Amino acid sequence: MAVRTVGHNQAAMNGLKEKVLTLDTMNACVKRVEYAVRGPIVLRALELEQELSQGVKKPFTEVIRANIGDAHAMGQKPITFLRQVLALCVHPDLQDSPDFPEDAKRKARSILQACGGQSLGAYSNSSGIQPIREHVAQYIQRRDGGIPADPNNIFLSTGASDAIVTVLKLLVAGEGRCRTGVLIPIPQYPLYSAALAELDAVQVDYYLDEDRAWALDVAELRRALCQARGHCLPRVLCIINPGNPTGQVQTRECIEAVIRFAFEERLFLMADEVYQDNVYAEGSQFHSFKKVLMEMGPPYSTQQELASFHSISKGYMGECGLRGGYVEVVNMDPAVQQQLQKLVSVRLCPPLPGQVALDVVVSPPEPSDPSFAQFQAEKQEVLAQLAAKAKLTEQVFNEAPGIRCNPVQGAMYSFPRIHLPPRAVRRAKELGQAPDMFFCLRLLEETGICVVPGCGFGQREGTYHFRMTILPAAEKLRPLLEKLSQFHAKFTREYS
Repeated sequence: MAVRTVGHNQAAMNGLKEKVLTLDTMNACVKRVEYAVRGPIVLRALELEQELSQGVKKPFTEVIRANIGDAHAMGQKPITFLRQVLALCVHPDLQDSPDFPEDAKRKARSILQACGGQSLGAYSNSSGIQPIREHVAQYIQRRDGGIPADPNNIFLSTGASDAIVTVLKLLVAGEGRCRTGVLIPIPQYPLYSAALAELDAVQVDYYLDEDRAWALDVAELRRALCQARGHCLPRVLCIINPGNPTGQVQTRECIEAVIRFAFEERLFLMADEVYQDNVYAEGSQFHSFKKVLMEMGPPYSTQQELASFHSISKGYMGECGLRGGYVEVVNMDPAVQQQLQKLVSVRLCPPLPGQVALDVVVSPPEPSDPSFAQFQAEKQEVLAQLAAKAKLTEQVFNEAPGIRCNPVQGAMYSFPRIHLPPRAVRRAKELGQAPDMFFCLRLLEETGICVVPGCGFGQREGTYHFRMTILPAAEKLRPLLEKLSQFHAKFTREYS
């Protein structure tokens, strides 16, 4: 306090007012927010890119950003039909161009007719353009084998992340031991820990079983829940399927068990299903929580509350920058759903280009349309390449001593476990760094490979990991994997 007084007096003597917003006076919850995917390692990667551009000599010629699931940044080509429709919506004069197929023109016209002034520059309804919400409902119904979906339960969003935070805002309440607890998987996608810190909610960790390919165990859910009830009020269970960063795909039996557990323990279910198109492993299949819930019948289908999320950022589309997604709510209290509508209205509306892209994803060309064959070929090519890269990543890492990688059943990442010698662990602690952060920083400085340390996602005490996307182009991926494995061997020798 004395230091602050001195600073205040010094400012007054210099004729300067003390700033209203300082680290001492700002929102303490924001200071607790951490987001490893764009954390200090990525900032250093940016600095290295600038140094390379200025001619500074490095042991590498480029920085390879394998830290984030940004498909187009890693060289994936956009889906032609999606970009054609988007171009026609942004610049309607292109309707006169012979370079665009008739089905793309037709879709663009139908979208613009639902926009104010027939322009993407107008606001839409806060929950999204109504015909697109209807198309999302039809998509969900087709995906789930005919189980009905109501457009009024669907809210379009600025990517899935925005919708996830919005639903969490509805759920977080109470003080002290009655503060809302939210169960999240460990390892987790850092959006969850960041959002919970910002909302001042209580993070309740449940651990995925690495020895069983990152399986989810209801006994572990029960342990986490019982332990948390001593200091908070757990009300929410978050599931990521397929998993990020862990790449596992949940079985139907597992999903049924999770739904029963949530029902028995009165937990609101949040199902993050943004990687539902990204399933590669033989024998693995995506099952939506909505479909399983409805097929389980009463009382689950009529009472268990669920919010499920999807996005255009992943899958075969990879349209991260367009920011489009949706949430579907099931069995939500109608009065609360009105509050959700109010909450989304404060943000005015999701970006219309993202809504257009979402419409193409949920309502793609039909077999009779001129763009159908090309659309399907491009989609299948992207998914086939991802499947091959998932298998290659697992294979190369598991050939390297001291690295163990579970099968990448789905999503876009591997999360290998690495052995770090005790001397390296001690050196990291001397530097005030987590051991896998120390490893990843050294990896970046010596090879230009940017990956995210496991400590940013959470992991069991005494284990070390990193997350690496499988998105790099096929011709770059094998050399990258081999270079990383070789660096780990060198690092191990250095600290042994």
